Amino acid sequence: MYYAHFGLTQPPFKITPDTDFFYPGGSRGAVLDALIYAVTQGEGIVKVSGEVGSGKTMLCRMLQDRLPQSVEVVYLANPNVAPEDIVYAIALELHLPVTREMGRLEVGQAVQAHLLARHAENRRVVLFVEEAQGMPLATLEEIRLLSNLETRHDKLLQIVLFGQPELDVNLGEPRIRQLRERITHSFVLQPLNAAEIREYLMFRLRAAGYRGPDLFDAATVRLIARASRGLTRRVNIIADKAMLAAFAANTHDIATKHVRAAIGDSEFSSAKRTPWWAWGLAAMLGLAVLTEFGIGLQDSTRPARAHAQFETAPAAAPPHQDIPAPPAPSAVAEDPLEARLKATLSWLESQPPDTFSIQVMGSNDAQQLRQYLTQNEGAMGLERIFVYRTVAGGKPSMTVLYGSYASRKEANAALAQLPPQLKQGQPYLRSVQGVRAELGRARPTAQ
Repeated sequence: MYYAHFGLTQPPFKITPDTDFFYPGGSRGAVLDALIYAVTQGEGIVKVSGEVGSGKTMLCRMLQDRLPQSVEVVYLANPNVAPEDIVYAIALELHLPVTREMGRLEVGQAVQAHLLARHAENRRVVLFVEEAQGMPLATLEEIRLLSNLETRHDKLLQIVLFGQPELDVNLGEPRIRQLRERITHSFVLQPLNAAEIREYLMFRLRAAGYRGPDLFDAATVRLIARASRGLTRRVNIIADKAMLAAFAANTHDIATKHVRAAIGDSEFSSAKRTPWWAWGLAAMLGLAVLTEFGIGLQDSTRPARAHAQFETAPAAAPPHQDIPAPPAPSAVAEDPLEARLKATLSWLESQPPDTFSIQVMGSNDAQQLRQYLTQNEGAMGLERIFVYRTVAGGKPSMTVLYGSYASRKEANAALAQLPPQLKQGQPYLRSVQGVRAELGRARPTAQ
């Protein structure tokens, strides 16, 4: 979506682990080197812990890629394995010809024979267990018993446990203290600090083909560091949305307002959401590819009364009504929102495709839109306000346009004369042709 805008060849901030984007800073590279050493030297059980989104899966993928060909990897992604089934799961990952009709002892002997054969070939077998904090304690104990398989000098099976901090709590249980005693190396993936986050962002951008100056300055990095708490997955989510916001605003400068909007749109954010009268990031994700100039975002830290200069005495608002549901026929004439929706359809049908308007806001809250229209009727002129239903982020939404202009030049002149309160929402030009195309794509879902 924004990749060509920034000169990228691929997405820089995917949350799916991609080893081409492994960042060795923040001690990740050092932990990887230590893991490779521990596995190749036969150091028994190794534990790697870190918060959700700290990069454990990426590290696991990198370890698989960097281990020598002489190491055979057994990978268990699902921790919900019953104790009696763990040996079957390992046998299947080793591609051994076992069936459910075979007893556990028989399957265990097949696994041991395979491990001995690999040892005779001077090869090692390592078991990776992801999300180990979700594994039943009895299953962890079964894994510990598997670590007993050894020759006089070497372990036959190396084990690496990847888990969230809850894994340490589970390992503190007295009944599995024998497993805890077998852990020879324990690594913790610490959150990235602000300096490391700045390096991380540029590292990912360069890996994706970016060749320009730094996109994230000290102020934006501080915001990202505070909101993400140094967790790389959160950093990726915020950076991706901030770049989309800058693209939507048709700028190559990522400002704090773009980052704040990205943070406000993120599920993990405890920050105040973007005000109702501003475009949310979800709207941009759904509509940026449909609009002619991109979608502008409002700074999510602005107070909700930024339009105070337009306010008159507010009229009593009608009862709340969901966007898709039509009002009762008797209420249509009294409802300013429904009146503008109807007038907008007529306007769109009657105007040439190269007619322009100014998009000033979007919202998915019909009641607040009614209040907005009522409060700004005198200052803006209700007949110059156009509203249409659309879909943003897969959900019903509405867009507000202001004015009707016969040419782009005329619309640009009007855009320059907008009051500062409206300019804060980063308004931009929309053509009738572009709006019609958007409605054509949104109609099947919106209906």
